[in-house]
Amino acid sequence: MAKEKTVYTCTECGGTSPKWLGKCPSCAAWNTLIESVADAAAPGKNRYTSQFQSLAKTAEVSVLADIDATAVQRMPTGQDELDRVLGGGMVEGAVVLIGGDPGIGKSTLLLQALDSLQRGGESTLYVTGEESGAQVALRSRRLGLVASQVKVLAEIQLDKILATIDALQPDVAVIDSIQTVYSDQLTSAPGSVAQVRECAAHLTRCAKSSGTAIVLVGHVTKEGALAGPRVLEHMVDTVLYFEGETHSSFRLVRAIKNRFGAVNEIGVFAMTEKGLKGVSNPSAIFLSQHAEPVPGSCVMVTLEGTRPLLVEIQALVDSGGPSPRRLSVGLDRDRLAMLLAVLHRHAGVACMDQDVFVNAVGGVRISEPAADLAVLLAITSSLRGKPLPKGFFAFGEVGLAGEVRPAPRGQERLKEAAKLGFTVAVVPKANVPKKSHAKEFEGLTIHAVERVEQAMEIVRGLG
Repeated sequence: MAKEKTVYTCTECGGTSPKWLGKCPSCAAWNTLIESVADAAAPGKNRYTSQFQSLAKTAEVSVLADIDATAVQRMPTGQDELDRVLGGGMVEGAVVLIGGDPGIGKSTLLLQALDSLQRGGESTLYVTGEESGAQVALRSRRLGLVASQVKVLAEIQLDKILATIDALQPDVAVIDSIQTVYSDQLTSAPGSVAQVRECAAHLTRCAKSSGTAIVLVGHVTKEGALAGPRVLEHMVDTVLYFEGETHSSFRLVRAIKNRFGAVNEIGVFAMTEKGLKGVSNPSAIFLSQHAEPVPGSCVMVTLEGTRPLLVEIQALVDSGGPSPRRLSVGLDRDRLAMLLAVLHRHAGVACMDQDVFVNAVGGVRISEPAADLAVLLAITSSLRGKPLPKGFFAFGEVGLAGEVRPAPRGQERLKEAAKLGFTVAVVPKANVPKKSHAKEFEGLTIHAVERVEQAMEIVRGLG
């Protein structure tokens, strides 16, 4: 019997190599090549040849100006926070990839969404490869989905799944999960790079040709990225990440890519006994629970997609000895080191012999530089041991020259803070609203600053 030929496939980019290498020749990633059995192709043809030949005879070229561009129709899922992340609801023929840690609530949220869609008159299909139909039924009972008419298919063979979708023609289909599906055209095991890429490609073509919106559930690696090749993210229309801590009841769904809506939009959910419920006022999660202001705490307004959120930034400065530590949770650690240098050079506040710990409350991750000013004020408050005034918040980017740069959509940030009862703000001068809009911010005292030292002087005067 002839020995089967093996190849080594990169788990990051899907590139192949005839032998094992420590470094992938395609994407230069280290230790990502895994051994798999090479697939023997029929001589002189492949499984796409006839399809491409038929398309070549019928394809037509259109002029861009002549194409009728109409707004896409949305199918609301019944979950307002999920609809916000999707851009208003599911789109016909769209392919959505949702990933997250095991047990975080992906299957729960999708089962709730399918039930709401079904009750709204849409045809749905739930394909489960990790559970039996009885297990899915038990979960629906726990969630209180009484007499749900969602169709369930317990199958992992790709051809059977595609045949079922073609026969039923559902409006929305969920594949839970893409790592369990396999194609007979490949000899590799389910979950391998080749199988995940091949199955996702076939399901994407099925969605585009039939008009069925397909949701793919993906596993994540220990680094937090979606398992399988990154090409999976390029195939689909929307990529959502499920975030949250196991000890917390709150979950965030973040849009990393969306061809039909805003990118970096987030939806906030709370895990309850009856499943995931949308949180209408997510700022309350990330704000302080203290009755009175405490040192080292400063509230800032960040933007997540189109939604302004108030987040509490906490800092703790303590004596650190000859090798002080710099630790940040939810914020960029390298940016923290840069801000400490700016604070010393331009505001005269030295932390060179102090441990500095910074945390964004509630597990939220802040990547925008508009948090700079709030971080510096929280560090200064902790170092002085004096709390910032009650109802105080700040935002603004800080440059290496000590200047405070404006943050995008500053007036929306101010409106959100004023709506929640905040009364004192330190913001960049360019973000101060014009006099014609003064009525919208009644009760809010706004201090405009252009440099870091000005912000420090204002805070000392308020304290």
